[in-house]
Amino acid sequence: MSRVEICSLAYEGKFNELTEKIELKPNLATKLDENERMPLHWAASGGHSDIVKHLLDLGVPTDNKDDAQWTPLMIAASAGRDTIVYMLISIGADVNSKNEGGQTPLHYAASRNRYEIAELLLQSGAYVDVQDKTSAATPLHRAASQGHSKIVKLLLNHNASCNIQDAEGNTALHMACEEDRAEIAVTLVENGASLYIENKMNMPPVELANKRLARQLIRLSDS
Repeated sequence: MSRVEICSLAYEGKFNELTEKIELKPNLATKLDENERMPLHWAASGGHSDIVKHLLDLGVPTDNKDDAQWTPLMIAASAGRDTIVYMLISIGADVNSKNEGGQTPLHYAASRNRYEIAELLLQSGAYVDVQDKTSAATPLHRAASQGHSKIVKLLLNHNASCNIQDAEGNTALHMACEEDRAEIAVTLVENGASLYIENKMNMPPVELANKRLARQLIRLSDS
C-alpha cells in the first residue's frame, strides 16, 4: 500500500474521493509516491477500471515507470486485469516495455497463466521471443516451466522459437522435461524442439525426462 493518499485511494477503488481531490488539485493525477508509482499504477494493480478510465481521460501518461521500471500495463498483465490491459493497449501503451529485469508484460502473462491477456498482447505486437535480462528466459520458457499448456500452444501459434537457450543453456523443452510436464514436452517436440541441445551442464532435454516420457519423445522425434 502506498503512503501517498491519492495513490491509496486509487488502489482501494475510492472513485468519488479520488475524483474530488483531483478536481481540486489536478496535479494529483500524476502524483508520484515513494516507489515512483502514480495513481494509474495503483488503480491498475487494484483492478479498478473506472479509475483507470478517469485517469486516462485526464491524459495521464500510460507508460510511466516506477522505481523498478514497471509500467501500469505490466502491473495489470501480471495481476490478471483483463479489462484494464485492453484499455491501456487501446490508447497506445507499449506492449514491449521492459522492467529492470528485462521482463515484458508477456513474460508475466505467460508465467501467471493469463491466457486472454497473453493473446491480446500478442495480437497487439508483443515480441514473442523476447529474453529477459535476469536469466535470458523467453515467455515460452516461463509457460513451459509452470505447466501452462494453453499458453505454450498460444505462443507456438505465434511462431515462438522452441530452441532458444536461456542463461543456463536450457530450452523450453529442458524446462518441461525437468518439471515432468509431459503434455507440454510433446507439444514442443511436435513443433520442432530438439531433444539433443545441451545446456551448460552438458545435459540434453531427453536426459532430464523420466524414462517413459523420454521414449515417447524419441519416438515422436523420429517419426
